[in-house]
Order: sequence, then structure tokens, then C-alpha cells
Amino acid sequence: MEVKRCAWVTSEPIYQTYHDEEWGNLQRFHDDQYLFEMLTLEGAQAGLSWITILKRREHYREAFTQFDPEKVAVFTDAQVEQLMNNAGIIRNRRKIESTIHNAQAFLKVQAEYGSFHQFLWQFFGKEQVNNHWQTDEEVPAQTNDSLKLSKALKKRGFTFVGPIICYSFMQAVGLVDDHTKQCFLYDESRD
Repeated sequence: MEVKRCAWVTSEPIYQTYHDEEWGNLQRFHDDQYLFEMLTLEGAQAGLSWITILKRREHYREAFTQFDPEKVAVFTDAQVEQLMNNAGIIRNRRKIESTIHNAQAFLKVQAEYGSFHQFLWQFFGKEQVNNHWQTDEEVPAQTNDSLKLSKALKKRGFTFVGPIICYSFMQAVGLVDDHTKQCFLYDESRD
């Protein structure tokens, strides 16, 4: 019997694994390094497809020191130039510089709130948002919550964090569960 997934998932094994094991799952939400990784990857995706980024994820991890924000925050101009020559990542100077700048902003949020996930939780009442979409077409590209998060992040100096990127991030890290009703991961108990 064929497993039914959300409509955006292709037959690519990397996509299916990401959907089945990570997307919409709060399991790693309290891991700030993971949150920095996902915020970076979602920003890198801007204007591209998610599969393009997923296929480069290991290269990103290597290029950005396993997404350790303390290390990324002090990257030098020479390291930026090295990254501009790294064929394993998206070689967009604005996105690369944004990652470094965001690492600096990320550390400031951690210092103020104790952790980045504590900062995020305040927007959601410390609960996952569970939606009840029938089809993929109903899933919005952005919401009021993603707009609020985008504004809050921009106010704190983050870049590449528009409301659409923020909504994708929210879905990715499990702040929002948007598995549709035909998906085997849809939790019927929330109906």
C-alpha cells in the first residue's frame, strides 16, 4: 500500500525523509543550533525550491561549522570569499552575509531570553499550532503569526526573514503542524 503524504512531497527519497521525520515535528525545537540551521536554510531557499536546499544541506553544515552561531558570528571577510567559491552551497553574497549577521542577532536573542526557542515560544503560547487543512491548496504561504515573527526578527536585526520565510520556518521546526488530512502524519485526534 502506498503511503499518502502531503501533496508537496515528491518521490525524491530526501524529500520523503524530511517530510516523514522532520517537517512539522517539535522533537528538535528546543535545540537552538537546529533552529539556527533551519532559519539559515529557509533564508537560503528564498527564490529557490526547498529540494535545492535539502540536497545541499550537508554542504551547508560543513560550510557553516555545523550551524554553531558562535562560530558563524565571527566569520571574516576572507571566509565569506571562501564561501563564495563553495559550489556546495548557494553562492549568493547577500545570503551568506545574512547568515553571519543573523548569527550575531541570534546570540543577542539567546543572551536576552536564555535561548532562541524561549523567544519563539512566546509567539505561540508555548503550544504547537495544529491546523486542519484538507488539501495542500488550503495551506497559506504566510499567516498573522509569521508576520508578527518576521517583524520581531527584523526589529532585532535579522535579515531574510520575511513572513513567507518565517512561515516555512515555523512549519519546518514544528511550531506549526500543517500536515493535511490525506497525509499519514495527520493527527486525527486534533479534530
